[in-house]
Amino acid sequence: MSGYWIGIDTGGTFTDLVLVAPERGRWHYHKVPTFTADPAKCILDGVAELLQLAAVKPAEVDFLVLGTTLATNAVLEGKWARTGLITTRGFRDVLELARQRRPHYFNLDVPKPMPPTPRDCSLEVGERLAADGSVVRPLDEQAVADAVRILKDKKVEAIAICFLHSYQNDAHEKRAAEIVRAQWPEVYLCTSSEVLPEFREFERCASTAVNASLMPIMDRYLERFGNGTRALGIPSTPRVMQSNGGAVTPAAVRKLPINTFFSGPAGGVIGSVGVGTQTGITNLITFDMGGTSTDVCLIKEGEPSKKSQREMGGFPVRTRTIDIHTIGAGGGSIAWIDAGGLLKVGPKSAGAYPGPAAYGRGGTLPTVTDANVVLGRLNPKSLLGGRMDMHPDKARAAIETLSGPLGIDAVEISAGILEIVNVNMMGAVRVISVEQGEDPRDFTFVAYGGAGPLHATDVARTMGIRRVLVPPRPGLLSAQGLLFADQRGDFSLTRLLVADAAALPTINAGFDELKQRAAAWLAGEAVPGAVADYEWQADLRYVGQNFELILPVDEGRLEAKSLAVLQNRFHARHKDFYGYDIPGQPVELVNLRVSVTVRRERPRTETLAPGAAATAAETGRRPVWFADTGFVDTPVLDRDLLQCGAAFTGPAIVEQMDTTTVIPPQAKVNLDAGGYLHIEVAPVADAAAAKEARTWATAPIQ
Repeated sequence: MSGYWIGIDTGGTFTDLVLVAPERGRWHYHKVPTFTADPAKCILDGVAELLQLAAVKPAEVDFLVLGTTLATNAVLEGKWARTGLITTRGFRDVLELARQRRPHYFNLDVPKPMPPTPRDCSLEVGERLAADGSVVRPLDEQAVADAVRILKDKKVEAIAICFLHSYQNDAHEKRAAEIVRAQWPEVYLCTSSEVLPEFREFERCASTAVNASLMPIMDRYLERFGNGTRALGIPSTPRVMQSNGGAVTPAAVRKLPINTFFSGPAGGVIGSVGVGTQTGITNLITFDMGGTSTDVCLIKEGEPSKKSQREMGGFPVRTRTIDIHTIGAGGGSIAWIDAGGLLKVGPKSAGAYPGPAAYGRGGTLPTVTDANVVLGRLNPKSLLGGRMDMHPDKARAAIETLSGPLGIDAVEISAGILEIVNVNMMGAVRVISVEQGEDPRDFTFVAYGGAGPLHATDVARTMGIRRVLVPPRPGLLSAQGLLFADQRGDFSLTRLLVADAAALPTINAGFDELKQRAAAWLAGEAVPGAVADYEWQADLRYVGQNFELILPVDEGRLEAKSLAVLQNRFHARHKDFYGYDIPGQPVELVNLRVSVTVRRERPRTETLAPGAAATAAETGRRPVWFADTGFVDTPVLDRDLLQCGAAFTGPAIVEQMDTTTVIPPQAKVNLDAGGYLHIEVAPVADAAAAKEARTWATAPIQ
């Protein structure tokens, strides 16, 4: 902990950088626009600028961690590498057939997603395993060699190998991989038994193919990034954030790039867990609104929700992730008019370049940011502490391009844009709360990201959430959260059997195999002698069901008594989740899982001393539009001047380098010693009643 740590979060519009001296709690923050054509360049330029601003020598940096959306963007945009598939004869079309479900039941014109392995690059070879892993037909090694030659001629960059039932016996996949490497050492290669040793042929094949297609992209990106940090003089090997909330070496990411799909947003969730620890608030809904998208996650009793499968680009990718729900709603989301003449917002974004019209970089399309400028919510002169000039005239001109078709003025259009994007984000919050059986009103809304605090109070009020929490550096929380990430690896395997006493030897043999995998991972990822925590789980279902529930297992071993306890837990969980249980129905075990975590030391956080009242932080006033009042003469506060104990009542605008926080009329705010803004908002019904009194416009800051 004697050196400096750097956390980097690359978003669609901005790249956020944080540097800390962990023992002293000395923090430095920086933001640079993301250059999407070469994301590594803006990162390296930002690191160099940050080191210069902090007067820190590159050789003093001994920990650097990166959160990236490169893999996500590659899949969503279809920019993956040309990939070949070698599979069991008769299973060439698994990715095309999928689950034989249309993307939309009532729209026949929606095209099916294109797999990363074109059909002419999907080749079959003779081999067959039974469902128990026994060999039905030996591997045709000559057919594998012929497939390699064909794929070479087709100029693929990566190869995925996925054989039927290889989750039970990986011998054929291992031998096929040896043949491929012998004939073509430089090709990127992965097998399904390495990527996902679980049953369900389509999901396993899709995960393996997507992983292979990302290997060249991620490898080149990490090589450029690693070479760049070394050229800067930083001696330490960078770490990369995974979707599960753990940071690993680039070597691990090169093998399994699908583990980075929610790399950047995961940093914000881990940072929010730290927020809960510091403030003593353990039930949180995270609200991360950036320039391109909004990410939300539910944290209950200090633990973020997890999932084992996510859909990316229309394909199921099975990998352990924090349950982050993402929608295309951000500051750069473009407003447009559909064929029916209705106003829509997103999901297309103006990005960093050309960006919103207000940025003055050539953007002309109306965006959420432009609407906030027109309504006075964003500083009309500059952002990023004065480093980015704003152009309110260009923002208004962009919004007015919609005036003719809609027949309303720029203010009404801007208000409509905000209402639409807020409703879209409310839907995202419902997915991770109401649709999971949780009442969002029982949680505190944590607002971060460059645009999160701009919209959080409006979203919270409409959903009946009374408490909003804004961290000290909300626009940089994801980058800051990366520095709190532990090392974490997740491993699983399939053992399809009835969970009774006769199955215990097979179950425990599976746990032993997972222990071996975890030990091999620790040898490559952790320092020798590192203490690791193990979290064991099992996927269970009633015999005859098609979906399972994941339950904790106390230790990596089951006996007759602990198995009975596990079955009782399953019955109870099934009743909670589905509303009923069937105690007399046999329980089937599907998968075994283990998560291994090596804890890292935490950097110290900053604290504020008690100081002056909030009026001392006032830097001016400007008209700001609120839904309940229209334009109100509103005080503007500099957050860096707010001190511990400051309390005031809205309306107010709180500005800082990395974001702007909108405080609606009647909301009560106080600042604690950790620098957190605690905002108590009135639900919409209460605010509507108070509107008649018209007391807000004249309420002074206390």
